[in-house]
Amino acid sequence: MADGRADGRSDGRSDGTGGTANQREIEAGIQRDFSQSLSYGDYLRLDVLLSAQQPLSDPPQHDELLFIVQHQTSELWLKLLLHELRSARALLRTDDLSPALKRMARVKHIQHTLTDQWSVLATLTPSEYAEIRPFLATSSGFQSAQYREVEFLLGNKNAEMVKVFAHDDTTRAALDELLHEPSLYDEFLAYLSRQGYAVPQRLLERDWTLPHTADEELIDVFASVYAAPAEHWGVYETCEELVDIEDSFQQWRFRHLQVVQRVIGHKIGTGGSSGVDFLRRALSLTFFPELYEVRTRIGQ
Repeated sequence: MADGRADGRSDGRSDGTGGTANQREIEAGIQRDFSQSLSYGDYLRLDVLLSAQQPLSDPPQHDELLFIVQHQTSELWLKLLLHELRSARALLRTDDLSPALKRMARVKHIQHTLTDQWSVLATLTPSEYAEIRPFLATSSGFQSAQYREVEFLLGNKNAEMVKVFAHDDTTRAALDELLHEPSLYDEFLAYLSRQGYAVPQRLLERDWTLPHTADEELIDVFASVYAAPAEHWGVYETCEELVDIEDSFQQWRFRHLQVVQRVIGHKIGTGGSSGVDFLRRALSLTFFPELYEVRTRIGQ
């Protein structure tokens, strides 16, 4: 019987499913006592993670937390991205192509998440950003060591970038190590060579500290793959996975540029760069040039 409330519901009475109306009973088997057991918060170290947001604005500005969380979560995704790229590179080195492709597939999903995150930061208006910008001082996303590690792993090597981290011996050493190692693409080319593809020897013994540049003979190799996909399916699929990764990376770059232009216009960046113009020049960089050049030949 109804209790006379306007919504017709009865307070605290059974809803016929073992619980009260609009309430779910906690099942008897659910763990409640964590005095001697590992909890969700303990496993994820949430005490550390959620205490890492320390706004500097004084007086406090509402939108600074958004700016901090946006960039901290990006760094977490970059950490996972590096984990997957390193694994894919190592798997190619041992000719384990199938699991390497699995890693690359996950990389693309991480990239999509990173790109989608820009839509949250885009809610920051120029007026709101102006309130927190002074507290950023000279800090800038340009100084993200993990982002540079991703670029180095994908082949965009630049020794000058290592100098940005001269103040941090550990970070500088890690980036310098990647600078001198083969990239993911370099390992793919070495894999192709071991499988009998005519990869020019000069590409297998080059200076790893330099970015890879387009090679006509390598375009010929990929042209033969794309001319008969069924005969080269694993390699063909890997080529397309790499193109997907680069395409996703360029989408991230472009969305970054759009958000910066929307929020600060053409101001100089906090780290001293030209801002939008600097970001726009990055769109001309490519990791896997032959995989784009070969498309001109397909069907000719």
